[in-house]
Amino acid sequence: MMTIISKSRLFCVAAVVISLIIVLVSSNSIEDDDVPMTKLTQNVGAPTLKFFYCYSCGYKNMYEQYVQILQQKYPFIILEGSNYEPSGISMFLSRFIGLVKMFLILCILAGVNIFEYINQPRPSWWIWCTENKIYAGMMLFFLSNIIEVQLIQSGAFEILLNDVPVWSKLETGRIPQPPELFQIIDNHMQFDSKIEFNNGFAK
Repeated sequence: MMTIISKSRLFCVAAVVISLIIVLVSSNSIEDDDVPMTKLTQNVGAPTLKFFYCYSCGYKNMYEQYVQILQQKYPFIILEGSNYEPSGISMFLSRFIGLVKMFLILCILAGVNIFEYINQPRPSWWIWCTENKIYAGMMLFFLSNIIEVQLIQSGAFEILLNDVPVWSKLETGRIPQPPELFQIIDNHMQFDSKIEFNNGFAK
């Protein structure tokens, strides 16, 4: 009888692990769909202005406002925007916490005693979680989400013109005003237009 029970619990743990893998893969694909690379024009050889913004900070709206302004003033410039991914350790911790969160929630809902597999008695907080599955799952979900968001909030609003950094909110601490960005673009355009070519080489 004990063998049948242990086998059933082992099956539950295996099902939880498989479910976690599926959730992780699907969440990554959803994140990619939520923050796509946006190309507004396809002019070959035209200047390219790239924005890398903190999506979780709400800077996508700011990027879209800049797109509308820049399209009117510089219709020939290619505009691209995408999410700025924070440092590797922050992204790793955020995904790790998300994975642990889903694992614990599934174990709570399935009634799996994870402490049994490490030969430890069930702590009181785990007993409470298994007795209040819905409330514990929601609380764990929202608390871990807060931590995940804090880890990936880079606060970035980085701008590159032809792959050359021209503005960094991480360094300046602020987002440029439209006139400032216009001046930066005009200066770079004037500099590029002054370059003369002789036999295919700049001089």
